[in-house]
Amino acid sequence: MRVVVSGTHASGKSTLVSDAAAARDWSMVLEDPYELLEESTAGSDAGSFVAQLELAAERLLTAPPGAWVIAERGPLDFLAYLDALAVLDRPTCSVRTRERVEVLAAAAMQHVDLLVVLPLDAGAGIVVPDDEDPALRSAMDDRLLELVEDPALTGPARVVELGGAPTRRLARLMEVLHDEAPGP
Repeated sequence: MRVVVSGTHASGKSTLVSDAAAARDWSMVLEDPYELLEESTAGSDAGSFVAQLELAAERLLTAPPGAWVIAERGPLDFLAYLDALAVLDRPTCSVRTRERVEVLAAAAMQHVDLLVVLPLDAGAGIVVPDDEDPALRSAMDDRLLELVEDPALTGPARVVELGGAPTRRLARLMEVLHDEAPGP
């Protein structure tokens, strides 16, 4: 079972992945690709988003078959960020690069069983300061919710949106996992 937890920044992904990791055994718990980038390439620009997408895709493509994997962020997150930059009239990648990474993202999503989407939700109790770029946060959220409706991008993954407080999100995720497959 391969699970990807997706959402814009400060949407509760880290909390859900951490809580899920504590609630059951996973073969692999994959942190946010942003945390794995060199400081010189980490940022909120197109180059960083492309690098994070490539890393997120590689992790999904190389995870061992049959492993129980939960990943904070997947390739669709970064497609949404690239599109959000364009919506906000900020510098983004070339059309050619966007097409290339979309193909990569779709290929990686073929290896995902469950895509958990955390849309912006006032009920989640997350307070975000202005320095977290609320315009980018909102535009990415809008675009992600559009991308997850495209079966050519989501592949065989079941898509589940979770809202509410962290405990509610975790309980619902555990229910979905129980329904999807037996535990390891």
